[in-house]
Amino acid sequence: MTTSAIPSVLFVCVHNAGRSQMAAAFLAHLGGNRVEVRSAGSAPADTVNQAVVAAMTELGIDISAETPKVLTTEAVQASDVVITMGCGDACPYFPGKRYLDWQLDDPAGQGVDAVRPIRDAIEQRIRGLLGELGIEAHARVSPHAAPRGLEPT
Repeated sequence: MTTSAIPSVLFVCVHNAGRSQMAAAFLAHLGGNRVEVRSAGSAPADTVNQAVVAAMTELGIDISAETPKVLTTEAVQASDVVITMGCGDACPYFPGKRYLDWQLDDPAGQGVDAVRPIRDAIEQRIRGLLGELGIEAHARVSPHAAPRGLEPT
């Protein structure tokens, strides 16, 4: 871990259009300003998967304005924890970083019904990660939750 008071997490998936976008949104929503969040991919898509956007919107988290980003060495260097999403993407290795691989189904080409269980599995893993980082999660995600980046009232 770096000496920064705020931990930094990078989620990586090839297209940065589904799993990594959901993970980043959950971490930003549940961790608030107590964690720095990044996501990227080695071959980013043009847009975020619309079924993923719809599934997250069901929980009150709007990721419709997000855009897939290219994975850079700098993003890995700036992160304390690097998490690949079971998509076989490889990241540059730097000593002192924590690397995890979360094996998750790919939402590409799936409808919202197929994305929901993936979304829910990601939320559970994010809650576990927050606990490992010593960060208490904000209120439970629900259809009435605050938009991404805003503190629940």
